[in-house]
Amino acid sequence: MSQVLVSFDALVDGQPSEAEAQIDGAPESLIVLRTGDRVDAFLNICPHAGRRLDWAPGKFLLTREGLLVCAAHGASFSLPSGECVAGPCKGDSLRRVDVQVDDGEVRLPD
Repeated sequence: MSQVLVSFDALVDGQPSEAEAQIDGAPESLIVLRTGDRVDAFLNICPHAGRRLDWAPGKFLLTREGLLVCAAHGASFSLPSGECVAGPCKGDSLRRVDVQVDDGEVRLPD
């Protein structure tokens, strides 16, 4: 049975949110982003120093241009691609996690 991360309707379009998941048997924090009918998910880990990107659990910083900013060192990530466009890990990317929307729920695939 696939893991349910969050209800699709609970996601605010363009606003990253956090979800907890078991990936390869380990608990992980995920960044979940709804863009229209599309949902993307990434590990909540900055490729620069391996720290969480949120400044408090589930609270993410966004620039006026919509870039996701790492609260620890200021790396900026383009969404929904996950590419780091400025800061200490420029050119790197967030690690994408495959998700699917099924019956109004965002899930990890089986």
